[in-house]
Amino acid sequence: MRLTTKGRFAVTAMIDLALRQQRGPVTLAAISERQNISLSYLEQLFGKLRRHELVDSVRGPGGGYSLARLARNITVADIIFAVDEPLDATNCGGKGNCKVGRRPGAATCMTHDLWTTLNRKMIDYLDSVSLQDLVDQQRMRQLEEATMAQRAARNEAVLSRSPA
Repeated sequence: MRLTTKGRFAVTAMIDLALRQQRGPVTLAAISERQNISLSYLEQLFGKLRRHELVDSVRGPGGGYSLARLARNITVADIIFAVDEPLDATNCGGKGNCKVGRRPGAATCMTHDLWTTLNRKMIDYLDSVSLQDLVDQQRMRQLEEATMAQRAARNEAVLSRSPA
């Protein structure tokens, strides 16, 4: 089981979009530059996100992408499944054909139920996390970083004024 770059990049790009869309449509070129994701790769991902009605596109000057629905109504699972990212820990792709031995009628592998349950838990978790949750986390992180930078600058200014 692995979440590939396709799923990670799609979620990252959607967070970037959600953080900035209040100023109008966001270009893929801008997301590409900020997130260091290939523009052609983003074009492929956003084509899929648009087909799944997670984003809307605006053509022409000032065009770009915006969310097709509120960030709180888009889950991480929505994003990952829209870009065709498989989330499956089973060896059989969830088909139940992971038979033990070669004889007809052999049982599924001993760990099939374990991995199937893990799949269900992963999907439930990703379905419980909204894009808005991730945007809020990112805004908090940015605020904390800005606060720490301000404190460091103040401390440096105080130290530079103190007698040696």
